[in-house]
Amino acid sequence: MWLVWGPGLPAAGHCFARRARVLCRWYSQAAQRDTIFALSSGRGKCGVAVIRTSGPSSGLALLQLTGTNKLPLSRSAALRRIYDPESSEMLDRGLVLWFPGPGSFTGEDVAEFHIHGGPAVVSGILTALGSLPHLRLAEPGEFTKRAFQNGKLDLTEAEGLGDLIHAETEGQRRQALRQMDGDLGRLYRHWSDALTKALTHIEAYIDFSEDDNIEEGVLSQVEATVEVLEKELRVHLQDGRRGERLRDGVHVVIAGPTNAGKSSLLNHLCQKPAAIVSPMAGTTRDVVEAALNIGGFPVVLSDTAGLRDTDDAIEKEGMSRARERVRGADLLLAVLDAAEMAQQPGRLVSTLQGILPPAQQDGAQPTLLVLNKSDLLGGQNRAALLGACGQLGLPPACLLSCKTGEGLPSFLDTFKEQLSHMCGDPLLGSPSPTQARHRLYLTKCLEALGCFGQHRHLDLALAAEDLRQARRLLGQLTGQVGVEEILTLIFRDFCIGK
Repeated sequence: MWLVWGPGLPAAGHCFARRARVLCRWYSQAAQRDTIFALSSGRGKCGVAVIRTSGPSSGLALLQLTGTNKLPLSRSAALRRIYDPESSEMLDRGLVLWFPGPGSFTGEDVAEFHIHGGPAVVSGILTALGSLPHLRLAEPGEFTKRAFQNGKLDLTEAEGLGDLIHAETEGQRRQALRQMDGDLGRLYRHWSDALTKALTHIEAYIDFSEDDNIEEGVLSQVEATVEVLEKELRVHLQDGRRGERLRDGVHVVIAGPTNAGKSSLLNHLCQKPAAIVSPMAGTTRDVVEAALNIGGFPVVLSDTAGLRDTDDAIEKEGMSRARERVRGADLLLAVLDAAEMAQQPGRLVSTLQGILPPAQQDGAQPTLLVLNKSDLLGGQNRAALLGACGQLGLPPACLLSCKTGEGLPSFLDTFKEQLSHMCGDPLLGSPSPTQARHRLYLTKCLEALGCFGQHRHLDLALAAEDLRQARRLLGQLTGQVGVEEILTLIFRDFCIGK
């Protein structure tokens, strides 16, 4: 094998021999597993870019690109010239860092190049790394995947890291940090340990009860443990999907009759003309969607077609889509014309029922009543309208004018309070499940514990299998057991270089 020397090195003598020994050692180690590399910072022109490698050839790559025979001190930045190992051309001058495994993010040898962020510099160094043997470009999420495979992160912590990378609001950042710090994983491991202990006791009872070597009350302890775990799981699952809403966004739908000011409200919340506004009824035909940050909470806001009787086929399709969005909404902003409602307050109930699906007219649908066009009302009419809303037991009502902006700050405060109630504070209390995957496995675990309750007095072997299945499901949450089939799904949403 030919070794490519960097510039500035003697071609003979003890330095030559020493460097040959170093490189040969790195080549020998590198044959065990591919070393990956990627741009870890954002793409585009920037002051500083970070290129990272991970794997047994990381040290070799660092030596080859810096043209030296000695690695820098671990976890210490060193200023080095960086060369193309084939042409010996200088590519840049920057900081390099060395993180020997297992004390690195991935648990493997890791090298970092902190270079100038110009596209030509980044491209040149990536090309230089790709020319070295045993190095290849990383796949999306492969650095984090290797950290998981090497025991540096469990699956929930890896998911938390991915959520932190994609966090756009304060609430998402706080929840992701807590999950990345291991709070959710520790809770699931605690439950898994409790199941392991219960399973050990019940299997010992099955194997040794005839020898009178088992203490009395062992089965009672197992039943008590399972009962406590069932209660904790139910409480954990009955959180109103707070964690998932905070991660994916609260789905808020603006709905109501035509010309009530729905699109005007959307534009105010977006602070830009996201939807066309016109005095003509039925202007909005399709769903207009926008992602917003309201008080630190992520919101997916949908403006929908106005609801009315019509023979227009296109408008009917728009209303059908509007009703479908209302059915799936986490929160409904029901926008009504305050001037019309003030003339006939008794229509408030029937108009609101015309917006809500029949199954959600019992108050189960979280709703804010938005009474727009308050600028057309006098003081007495405003008080009377709000009083009627209270007397009729309607959802919280906000009186505002999208035309003048009057009442919008008060509406925003009420909106934020509702979002805070739905999402909660991610730093308080027990951590919540944040993904559908968590809820699926936890629900199945609860079902397995329910089967244990049915089998414990009939067949202890079946009851033990129920506990084994429940523990296996909890293990899949953290990656302790059989998760190969879901690894790709979890890590595919990571950026390359993470």
